[in-house]
Amino acid sequence: MFYWLLKYVFAGPALRAIFRPWVIGLENVPRNGAVILASNHLSFIDSIFLPLVVGRHVSFLAKSDYFTRRGLLGWLTKTFMKATGQLPIDRGGGPASEASLNTGLGVLARGEILGIYPEGTRSPDGRLYRGRTGVARMILEGRVPVVPVVMVGTQAIMPIGSKLPRIRRVGVVFGDPLDFSRFEGLEGDRFILRSITDEIVYSLHALGGQEYEDVYASTVKERRPSVAR
Repeated sequence: MFYWLLKYVFAGPALRAIFRPWVIGLENVPRNGAVILASNHLSFIDSIFLPLVVGRHVSFLAKSDYFTRRGLLGWLTKTFMKATGQLPIDRGGGPASEASLNTGLGVLARGEILGIYPEGTRSPDGRLYRGRTGVARMILEGRVPVVPVVMVGTQAIMPIGSKLPRIRRVGVVFGDPLDFSRFEGLEGDRFILRSITDEIVYSLHALGGQEYEDVYASTVKERRPSVAR
């Protein structure tokens, strides 16, 4: 109840009044039932404004570090993450990746919305980067539709490394739902997973017009160690 009040009663109206988000294509998001929202990722605040405009609860998979920090700042971070629908996951790969997959599938099994950033991390420079195939496995194993989402202007409000947001308008564009049911039962085929992931990222590119780079965003960040993860 505390997190619901924080998000919908206190924070929601204030954020709408201050940032005046504009929305296109909201009718593409089902009013009920499980669905994946696959979004580009420009800023930490993407996970705030996306569920704010949807009107349904949206769960995101977030690195577990956000939930284990100590002290007052750690408590505030954990409270914020829970209030915005974040679920802790371990990004370590192997068994941790399977656990993350199962966490996401649990959200879908409850008929809820799961928000996923196919790029796996925030864009370091505003470009759109190659997608990770975990989103494709979620789609096929969860047997759910996916709606591509483009966040607009969030990097200008809160760029990577900034502590406080700037007051500017933010936009959210929802594309037509994508149906990959023709690939059901092929979630073990890495070529199919790559094809689905590329189609989703291409949809994001067509929807938002971001410049595309066919490398992983994490690879770019490794080359620029000063860029926050």
